[in-house]
Amino acid sequence: MAVFAIDGVHRVAVLVRHGVLPLELGLVHQLFGAARDPRTGDRLYEVATCAVVPGPVRTDADFPVLVAHGPEALAEADTVVVPASHEQDGESAEPDEGLRAALGGIRPGARVASVCTGAFVLAAAGRLDGRSATTHWKSVDRFRRLHPSVRLDPDVLYTDDGDVLTSAGEAAGIDLCLHMIRRDHGAAVAADVARTTVVPPHREGGQAQYVPRPVAEPEQRASTGAARAWALTRLHLRVPLSELARHQGVSVRTFSRRFREEVGMTPGRWLVLRRVERARQLLEESDLPVDRVAADAGFGTGANLRQHFQAAVGVPPSAYRATFRTPGAGDGAPG
Repeated sequence: MAVFAIDGVHRVAVLVRHGVLPLELGLVHQLFGAARDPRTGDRLYEVATCAVVPGPVRTDADFPVLVAHGPEALAEADTVVVPASHEQDGESAEPDEGLRAALGGIRPGARVASVCTGAFVLAAAGRLDGRSATTHWKSVDRFRRLHPSVRLDPDVLYTDDGDVLTSAGEAAGIDLCLHMIRRDHGAAVAADVARTTVVPPHREGGQAQYVPRPVAEPEQRASTGAARAWALTRLHLRVPLSELARHQGVSVRTFSRRFREEVGMTPGRWLVLRRVERARQLLEESDLPVDRVAADAGFGTGANLRQHFQAAVGVPPSAYRATFRTPGAGDGAPG
């Protein structure tokens, strides 16, 4: 009997284990379940929960979840998501026999993702060897000891290595799911899911900003948020670092240090990513020529836009528009 019932939708299987975190299980269902085709309103994903052995599965709360499906769901899935288990993750460099067999049933070409310390499962199964990955910052040292062949990046909220994706802590699973939805169906669909679930469509920076550090003196704690908000209204203009620092009333050196502490990246990198997001929106919602999109997003020239867009998104602007252009939303000359 087939696990997934709706034809023509992307099938997501969530593989849970004893000790699963309820938030991580719920967020996958909530976010993918909220994604709708903007033309028809039809669901874009179907989500099923599975376990190595169907039946009651302990959570890290005071209630279990009853899982109806076994590993057969993995063989049918287009995407497999592995949430964390605080009971099991990081205990061994090798998965137990049942879990290894279940993961071996994932069909070729399926996308695999982990939330939080679920990355230990993917690494133990060999799926992260030589690949980029992340996990919760508290587990970084243990992860590196057990899985030295993985290119671990402890500072980001999530990683995307094509068919293998990982996220940091529980809430970073939200960032990862929205990223996958955005990759599959464009920024507009992902933004609609974010609005429906009342979460930001894109969270700034990485998890470095959440790592505990000594409390600074009051004059050192001033946020760079005002300068960021000011810059977002001027993406189409040149925004030099000196102007950002001047708007904040501090030196360039002090501003750069505070910015990296708060956001997890340099001001220049942050501006490029915000401009890429603006370009995505314009490519989806307008027929503006690429050179005009480049100017409105602050890249200046079409060549500059293509370079940064390809690096950030993985495809050129023209290909992105062909895939995600919203029908009937034009407001300019075709390009």
